[in-house]
Amino acid sequence: MEWLGQAKIDFITSPQSLPLREKGDDGKATSLLDVCRAAVPPCRLNPLLFNGHAQTMWTAVQKGAPPVHYKRRIFEADHREFNGSFAVDFVVVPATSAEKEEESAVVDDSDDSDDAAAAAAAADGGGSATADDSLPPRTTYYSEGELAGLGSDDDRPMLVVLHGLSGGSHEVYLRHAIAPLIESGRWEGCVVNSRGCAKSKITTGILYNARATWDVRQVVKWLRAKYPNRPLFGLGFSLGACILTNYLGEEGSACQLKAAVVCANPWNLEVSSKELKRTLIGHHVYQRVLGTAMRKLSATHKEEIEKYTAIDYAELTQLTYLWEFDRAYQCPTWGYPTEEAYYRDASSVDSLLAVRVPLLAINAVDDPIAVRAALPCGEAAKNPYTVLCTTSLGGHLGWYEVTNFLNHMAFEVDLDSVDKDASGKPDLGTTHTRFDPMRRRMFIYPD
Repeated sequence: MEWLGQAKIDFITSPQSLPLREKGDDGKATSLLDVCRAAVPPCRLNPLLFNGHAQTMWTAVQKGAPPVHYKRRIFEADHREFNGSFAVDFVVVPATSAEKEEESAVVDDSDDSDDAAAAAAAADGGGSATADDSLPPRTTYYSEGELAGLGSDDDRPMLVVLHGLSGGSHEVYLRHAIAPLIESGRWEGCVVNSRGCAKSKITTGILYNARATWDVRQVVKWLRAKYPNRPLFGLGFSLGACILTNYLGEEGSACQLKAAVVCANPWNLEVSSKELKRTLIGHHVYQRVLGTAMRKLSATHKEEIEKYTAIDYAELTQLTYLWEFDRAYQCPTWGYPTEEAYYRDASSVDSLLAVRVPLLAINAVDDPIAVRAALPCGEAAKNPYTVLCTTSLGGHLGWYEVTNFLNHMAFEVDLDSVDKDASGKPDLGTTHTRFDPMRRRMFIYPD
């Protein structure tokens, strides 16, 4: 049936999946695996998109997506080592009917690059252009009065979203995923833009990497203080999925998120990088387009790079592939000796073992970027808090089906029934385990 676009779906988790209890007087017993099986819909894709390459390319070039509007708040980092600023875009309702009318008049509001565009130049669409060209479409800054009024005692679930490499809140795949939740009127949401992305300015020489968890950690702490009664949920795509998984692992049983979904996580970055370099299309299409995206991103921050780093900017302009950019920029700014050392340290495979909140991870087996060889099948089979859902088709970010799982966890499951296992130790099948899944090679001083 796969040749007709009907993908096969598999689930991998611990033999004893995390016990959960439904809301209601009867408190029906269920499990994380049961919830995931019921929440993940059939994966039916266009049969003309016959493999992962075709699906990835189609995802990269499509322009239509639900219009999602944002208000931006600039955060000053509270980490003593990694200071600087970053932008968070909060989902808002359009202020006037005129804005809604303007949306239908605009055909294309292309902007910035898209992580899914590993096969073509990325495109954005489906919304009105902002009056401020320094911001992505449908985005404005909060006014001082609005900033002062932020905060609420309501208990509406709130989604914290992380985008893919060099992307932002405007991305097509991101809006497709979150729009049904927002349009239902039951959810709030925000997107943590990686430093320098989505037309945000960096104020140090640091961009971001796959281990850069401190900004999302700061946002979660801020949300917990401003909205104390809101249950918080996480959603990450591609590189953002890697960052989110690393964050969940670092937080362990202390994590403030109630549940999370990660889509198209590349998991083992070293394996993924080597697989891309091994094939003609991987090296000369995917590595090239991703490298071009990072080169363009660095060009928008030329002044800051030259001011705050000793990196030869002229050299950056000559780079072609993603691994070249990581070697030339990420290694010296973060202190890694090689790009492979960075990939090993920032991968989220081991982090999966330390996750202590319900996590649904979705990957397509034919994904040419988050490759099959990097999937953490063994790790998922050890951790009852995680379910790895694989689809035989889908390419990179070729599906956006996260609504059912998040709605079920937010409104149907008794979240107080989740046992976070304070030990934080995965059951590795031994009486005494000395393996620490979160022991990193690069030491970061606590903030």
